[in-house]
Amino acid sequence: MAGTELKADMWVSEYITPWDIYVHGVNRILAYQKTAYQEMYIVESGAYGKALVLDGKWQSCTGDEFLYHEALVHPALIAHGSPQKVLILGGGEGATIREVLRWNTITKVMMVDIDGEVVEACREHLPEMHQNAFDDPRVELVIADALEILDTTSETWDVIISDLSDPIEEGPSFPLFTKEYYQKLQKVLAPKGIVVIQAGPVAPANLQIHARLVNTLKAVFPNVHSCFSPTTTYGSAWGFALASEETLNSQPNPTEVDELLKTKTHGGFRAIDGIGLLSVLNTPLYIRQAIASETQVYTLSEPPKFFGKGVNS
Repeated sequence: MAGTELKADMWVSEYITPWDIYVHGVNRILAYQKTAYQEMYIVESGAYGKALVLDGKWQSCTGDEFLYHEALVHPALIAHGSPQKVLILGGGEGATIREVLRWNTITKVMMVDIDGEVVEACREHLPEMHQNAFDDPRVELVIADALEILDTTSETWDVIISDLSDPIEEGPSFPLFTKEYYQKLQKVLAPKGIVVIQAGPVAPANLQIHARLVNTLKAVFPNVHSCFSPTTTYGSAWGFALASEETLNSQPNPTEVDELLKTKTHGGFRAIDGIGLLSVLNTPLYIRQAIASETQVYTLSEPPKFFGKGVNS
């Protein structure tokens, strides 16, 4: 193409739909490992900094991860108002812990991830993301299957954050996007607690999985709300969903939210404040229409499978 200069030495091509690919230019591979569960790369991209790639799918990168992690964490913690105990399922980069620990009210965070090799690689190569959050004395890191922990724990949690890799067929997480899994979360949720999940892309071309995940949560929880963030390096805006036994306020007062964050956090936000929260919570009409018309519920016998993997070249 005239006027175009390509500078990358390697390209990570991620399949978004059967007709669309997002190609990330990579300058350097910082780590590679085929673990017992997945194939992992940590790379340095030209435009968006360091990134974690699992099974060919872009997980997050230093350049725009705040758009994902702040939207994943803070709407739920703000809705709760004074969270003390938070359970994180997944979240290998440590950025989800980092965001939770912005709250001065936190007394304990347990992070459960099945792949310890990925977590250790992230600790070594992605300090910009975790910012030493793993070393905080309030954090308990557990390398285990989330289902086993949920079946055996006697603790309850104010907020549960399901920050799992996409449920591709070859990956370890596809059973964790099902009605049975959400029922397990419900059992360990404290009174007035909130569950939040990463819930797939919300572009019109691949909106169906998001709508079905929200519908699956509705089969377990009486109050569910879809939200989203403009996650640039995913090739699509990304969806999340909040679920609770309590009513969820989708239009909180921005001034009150700003005061809450000023009082109960130590700041450092790049996306979320009172007005930014409204942009996450106020879901566009086309997404609400897709959710309203959806009838399928994901189960262990019929779990979701996100489209495609990716290739490195």
